[in-house]
Amino acid sequence: MKTKSVFLCFLLLLIANILKAQQYDFVVAQDGTGQFKTVQEAINAVPDFRKKPTTIFIKKGIYKEKLVLAESKAMVQFIGESLPETILSYDDYAQKKNIFGEEKGTTGSASFYVFGNEFSAKNITFQNSAGPVGQAVAIWVKGDKAKFEHCRFLGFQDTLYTYGHESRQYYYDCYIEGTVDFIFGSSTALFEKCTLFAKKNGYLTAASTPENKAFGYVFKKCTITGDAEANTFYLGRPWRPFAKVVFIQCNLGKQIRPEGWHNWDKASNEQTSYFAEYKNTGEGANTGKRTPWAHQLSDEEAKGYSKEAIFGDWKVD
Repeated sequence: MKTKSVFLCFLLLLIANILKAQQYDFVVAQDGTGQFKTVQEAINAVPDFRKKPTTIFIKKGIYKEKLVLAESKAMVQFIGESLPETILSYDDYAQKKNIFGEEKGTTGSASFYVFGNEFSAKNITFQNSAGPVGQAVAIWVKGDKAKFEHCRFLGFQDTLYTYGHESRQYYYDCYIEGTVDFIFGSSTALFEKCTLFAKKNGYLTAASTPENKAFGYVFKKCTITGDAEANTFYLGRPWRPFAKVVFIQCNLGKQIRPEGWHNWDKASNEQTSYFAEYKNTGEGANTGKRTPWAHQLSDEEAKGYSKEAIFGDWKVD
């Protein structure tokens, strides 16, 4: 009877794995139960310029790989088996030397490069494990219409690089942690119901929004918390003159400084950047001592920050 029971369990497990594999185009598993043992192998197997979505199921584990999703790989979908146990990680950093003895730089430090359009990820942890060693990017996103749902972004300085000038990005129910400028770049990005975890002291954002873009970073119903001391974090500073960042109905923790925003030691940025808030709550939401060049949105202005307005022809679920 015991032998039959063991065989039955094995058979059920085998059937379950077969059914799971049929749900996805590719399965990545370090134990050899998928088509690939590494994530990059699965990416490489995606046909170039395919016109349909390609789903890649990634079983739990720590995949230490420096990943590149090429521009020719569009509509690729990563689905993790378990959050937070499906982890894509690498440990490069800006001052680290390449084979020629040159510093890799901020962009060169990224653990994962997303060039392809319409990339999406669910239940994935993106990590740069280099530690507090300066700029060390967990993910660099250039492709348009990038969507992240129930994902984690782990690092210190420069964790999430929203690189693409023409890129629209959507983050839903994600966790993002870091220190200095840990969400930065030039993309138009909406963060909805996300948690921003402030480590030590620094700046939540460093937007470099192009002058011709109506929207930079929009945070809606997000929570700002962390283990940083009180009054040690700015909501943001302008990496480029026309940076745009708005916090709408967010819970701002005690970590946020009373003045809220920083001009990056350049007074002219106060005339060109656009930093605003609307009906935020929490210990860090008191606007009585906010810098005078920041804005408080009216009810009518706040209505203009809908998904439709931010993303245009991209209909985000």
